[in-house]
Amino acid sequence: MDQKLLFLINREWTSPALDWVMTLASAFDVWLFPILALILLVVVFGRFTGRACLLTAVCIVGINDGLVSNPIKHLVDRPRPFQSHNDVRQLALAKARPRILAIGQPLKVKLSRSSLQDVEGRSFPSSHTINMISVALVCAVFYRRFGWLAFGPALLVGYSRIYTGSHWPSDVITTIFLGLGSTLLLLVLAGWLWRKVGKRVLPDVFAQYPRLFESF
Repeated sequence: MDQKLLFLINREWTSPALDWVMTLASAFDVWLFPILALILLVVVFGRFTGRACLLTAVCIVGINDGLVSNPIKHLVDRPRPFQSHNDVRQLALAKARPRILAIGQPLKVKLSRSSLQDVEGRSFPSSHTINMISVALVCAVFYRRFGWLAFGPALLVGYSRIYTGSHWPSDVITTIFLGLGSTLLLLVLAGWLWRKVGKRVLPDVFAQYPRLFESF
């Protein structure tokens, strides 16, 4: 079932336009400068809620990526689809510096050739997915009315990892639940730390914002 769904997404449900959308969704390095610009805007204009959301997201992504995702990758050691199977479509942007210039060049598309000798399996979990799901849930907690919209880009990135042949469908689906669970636990911890530490460290700010966010 996992393989069948992979080949449907990766080889059948495709188009030239989708190739571009999914490859760009997976290419975090292309979005580096826009992300840094957004972070700067939040730091300057975000006030307490924006800055607290940003700091919480950065901390949770760092923990989920470094202490949850990476150790599990090494423990499970699952090969990526293009490492274990032939004829998986691999999509990537052309090489360019700065990276944004790759958007003006043709995509690199090739069919995989399996080579399982000395392969470091990095397929499960999907770091792209767990990081984006973490950010989406943090945004939803801090901005309850519109923050849930952040799940749109997060799910798009997760789907793009299957589309580009980088992960199995089961990798992405399981990682979504893993990311939601670990992020919820860390959000509870963040709320508790703010109540315990915020009053002593930032008493004036704490008096105005006794709760880091309303949910916890």
